[in-house]
Amino acid sequence: MSYPRTAEIKRETKETDIRLVLNIDGKGESKIEVGVGFFEHMLTALARHGRMDIELTCKGDLHIDEHHTVEDVGIVLGQALGKALGDKAGINRFGEAFAPLDEALSRVVVDLSGRGFLVFRGDLGREKVGDLSTELVEDFWRAVATKAGITMHMEILYGANAHHQVESLFKAAARAIHTATRIVPGVEGVPSTKGVL
Repeated sequence: MSYPRTAEIKRETKETDIRLVLNIDGKGESKIEVGVGFFEHMLTALARHGRMDIELTCKGDLHIDEHHTVEDVGIVLGQALGKALGDKAGINRFGEAFAPLDEALSRVVVDLSGRGFLVFRGDLGREKVGDLSTELVEDFWRAVATKAGITMHMEILYGANAHHQVESLFKAAARAIHTATRIVPGVEGVPSTKGVL
């Protein structure tokens, strides 16, 4: 296993032009420019609390809406996570975390199983937080889970403020992913009875 575990992904379509550099063994540093302010805030929190270094630029068709930008960033982040993890030898594989933000509490449980699957539960009280449509939070994480091959269970347990709810979810996800991607000292090979993930 070589360190740091990194990946660079470039993806260009008629809807978005994205470049992402990821280091999952980083310090939580980030430089993010996607043109959707609240989403940038969430990605910055993801990097910081997941101790991932993320350098990301996305030029998307925001004159239409933010959907393509948010979903495509999820696709690219998922691809980068999968690439940076390589064969997953020695990883913890599983991770879980709770994260509060004032009155809001979220829980995220992940398995770096190679099988992308998302269970998402959460009742967000309004359609927008800043310039981000709240329905896109689930779309973003589904794209990440699918492309990274993560089984992910996410739940906003409660909360009254949608900003707090979404931010607690991203922070819980960051910590769960960080735990799952850690190398366990003394463990050799892939943590699966099948021998592959």
